[in-house]
Amino acid sequence: MKLLVVLSRFPYPLEKGDKLRAYHQIKILSKSFDIYLFALSEKTVPQSSIDALQPFCKQIHIEEINLASKIFNTIFFFFRGLPLQCGFFYRRKAKNALTLFYNKVQPDKIYCQLVRTAEYVKSFSIDKTIDYQDVLSKGMLRRHSSAPIPLKPFFKMEYRRLLRYEQQSFNWFDHHTIITNVDRTHMPMSAKEQICVVGNGVDFQNFIYKNTEKKYDLIFSGNMGYAPNIDAAEYLVKKLLPPLLQRYPNLRLILCGTSPSIRIKALQNEHVIVTGWVDDMSEWYAQSRVFIAPMRLGTGLQNKLLEAMAMQLPCVTSPLAAMPIKNAVDQHDIIVCHKDTDYIENISRLLDDDDFYRLISQNGHQFVLENFSWEQATQTLVDLLND
Repeated sequence: MKLLVVLSRFPYPLEKGDKLRAYHQIKILSKSFDIYLFALSEKTVPQSSIDALQPFCKQIHIEEINLASKIFNTIFFFFRGLPLQCGFFYRRKAKNALTLFYNKVQPDKIYCQLVRTAEYVKSFSIDKTIDYQDVLSKGMLRRHSSAPIPLKPFFKMEYRRLLRYEQQSFNWFDHHTIITNVDRTHMPMSAKEQICVVGNGVDFQNFIYKNTEKKYDLIFSGNMGYAPNIDAAEYLVKKLLPPLLQRYPNLRLILCGTSPSIRIKALQNEHVIVTGWVDDMSEWYAQSRVFIAPMRLGTGLQNKLLEAMAMQLPCVTSPLAAMPIKNAVDQHDIIVCHKDTDYIENISRLLDDDDFYRLISQNGHQFVLENFSWEQATQTLVDLLND
């Protein structure tokens, strides 16, 4: 069966959550389908990245979106009353290219990722599945609540547009998927129960425990140009780090991930290291003692937590980030903190109490092994597409 996969980003390298999910799903789907990949890209994709997908795809077509088209279509979508981020990823030339690719391939089904791609595929009259991943409108509403006053009208406008668009686009597709049941409950359509939960997993071949010297006390990872990660990093450095330094004057924190913004770079000091892009995140996890993700914004499942738990790092996080990790037990598999003092006390206990450290690290590791396999999660998607 021919499956046309449409993505708003080329799914390699794996520095963003949507790319990570797409890569592993394509890898597993290729065992059951002939994959024809159509991906947008904001820059030229190196051959090494194409080579990483080539074994799983019959054909790959990439359409670049240049700066001029981003600006033009964002303005165009503004006047159409559509979400600006959908306009940011739209280009008429790319739509025409997709139509030609579609006519050439004659796929049996379409699988696309995020509502950003909905405008591209809505006119095709074959079986279509959309992966919402998480609730973009809810994420925008959370950003509105914490945004500076001058920016609040913008985020409120984008929230309302995404809300309408998520509702409207639902009827364009035959099947719908999302990462967690928590996000499904926030979807704005009455038929939300029809959305199938297809979880994420962990690459256990890469994220495996390594007996390495611990050089760093705390690590936080992710795309450091992404607003929820920027907010979490600033909260960590400005609110949590000072009282921790009073107890542990030599404490070292790693902010590890691609595309650090100016705000992230400004956090660097003698106790805070900003790495930027790294080739192998597992090496940095292996050299760190505790993973901390004090997420206050955003939606969806935090893959970084699963990866760290797989490598036997005890994980300290917020209720927002912990909630999608279904059935994880606080103070047993993971540590959930509701306020500043919770973070301080629990991190201190992990740094001082070896027995508590081993309890959380080993239980978290076992929990992820039993519940977050890419093969197990993606089988649900295989079954849905075969329906």
